[in-house]
Amino acid sequence: MAVFLGILAGAILLALVVGWFMWRNVRRDLRAVSDRLQERDAPGAGETRMTSMLEQLDRMAEDARVSTLAAESDRDRLILAVQAVTDGVVLVDEDGNVMLRNDAALQFSGARHADALAEEAISVLLDRARMGETGERELQLFGPPRRVLRVRAVPLTSSGRLVGAVALVRDVSEARRVESVRRDFVANVSHELKTPIGALALLAETMGSSDDMVVIRRLADRVVREADRLGHIVDDLLNLSLIEAQEAPTREPVPIHLLVQEAVEQVRVAASARSIPIEFTTGRQPLTVVCDQRQVVSALTNLLDNAVKYSDPGRPVQVSTEADGSTASVVVRDQGVGIPSRDLERIFERFYRVDQARSRATGGTGLGLSIVRHVAQAHGGEVTVESREGEGSVFRLVLPMSGTRTEHTIREAS
Repeated sequence: MAVFLGILAGAILLALVVGWFMWRNVRRDLRAVSDRLQERDAPGAGETRMTSMLEQLDRMAEDARVSTLAAESDRDRLILAVQAVTDGVVLVDEDGNVMLRNDAALQFSGARHADALAEEAISVLLDRARMGETGERELQLFGPPRRVLRVRAVPLTSSGRLVGAVALVRDVSEARRVESVRRDFVANVSHELKTPIGALALLAETMGSSDDMVVIRRLADRVVREADRLGHIVDDLLNLSLIEAQEAPTREPVPIHLLVQEAVEQVRVAASARSIPIEFTTGRQPLTVVCDQRQVVSALTNLLDNAVKYSDPGRPVQVSTEADGSTASVVVRDQGVGIPSRDLERIFERFYRVDQARSRATGGTGLGLSIVRHVAQAHGGEVTVESREGEGSVFRLVLPMSGTRTEHTIREAS
């Protein structure tokens, strides 16, 4: 519509330019007529009439000029608005000539590879729209990068007459990814809860039909372990849900060594049971991070718990802190089984396990690292991992330090 307004404004401007020349000629002719009238009429009468006519025409021309300037201003604003839209916009007239293509749609003009498919879809849908048919298509572009585009074209009519068509191109990759994650999450939760619940039912049934106290005690131990596992899954789900839903968590400066010490204490019993020492060293300079203390302690506890579970007895887990500009990092290093390179990109996904059998044997829920990632993102930080299979892993939780620009940004967002 902006283009058609621009065309209209341009036409008005052209008409005014032509009209100005015509008006100049008319004014000259009128003056000539005025001169002749003055020769015939009483002195001054013809001149007065002509002056009034000329003044009226001047006012009409000025009104037309003001209207044209207003139309041009409206056109420019509309064009700027279309350019600012993140969706691609392609506008054509009734003959299919492109009247406007905003910046977001330029990538689909003369495109190659995957974008060429989008260009073809835009062209086909616009041709149909010029015939009065509204169309929509969703494209899977495998990139790189991999994207999902939704293309929609609609006809444009004015006073019942088809005057063109417009196509809108929207990148829905993130929306489709979220939908996929949500579906996978529901499926995984159902599966993860079904396993311990089924085990509890089976164990209870077996205990009810047995009179052997030795067997009953052994089964009771299994019931306790399965119940604990079920409780851990529910706790982790609640923690993850709370972190995701907490739009404005309370953040305050906290010395980083206090966060680490609290997390170490929470895994101390499990580490002692496996004869795994936890070695914590701090830098010379005390570091303070801006955070929700409960969330960060939860993230560090999950990192330490993973390091303990996947380390061999007697192998230490090392924890250290370091600063880098405006951020501080907690580094958790183990000498355990390590992570295969093929799994490194997926270990932060919910319920993803590198070793299914070992994870269940150690009581892992598959949610710990997902919690760590969400905590890091919620604080404007990140979590990274370096690992080699059979040699151990190094996890690094990076958080903004107190007094940094990142801290102020987080507080404003909160």
